[in-house]
Amino acid sequence: MLILTRKVGQAIIIGEDIEIKILEIEDGQIKLGITAPKNISVLRKELVEIKDENLKAATVNKEALSQLENFIKKH
Repeated sequence: MLILTRKVGQAIIIGEDIEIKILEIEDGQIKLGITAPKNISVLRKELVEIKDENLKAATVNKEALSQLENFIKKH
């Protein structure tokens, strides 16, 4: 992991076409401006983690479903 110190108005460049600029620092929060090509997704990490959890929750465990089906047939 690369760790950098930046001040308001300063920026970092990733590759040739992604810029992350420090816009504001207030009350322990940092406001970032991100310039990137439209074909590059820029998402907050917590949204990606929620998406992954939702995909796991939506996946059917076929073995558990089969066991439930057998249980229902018996009762």
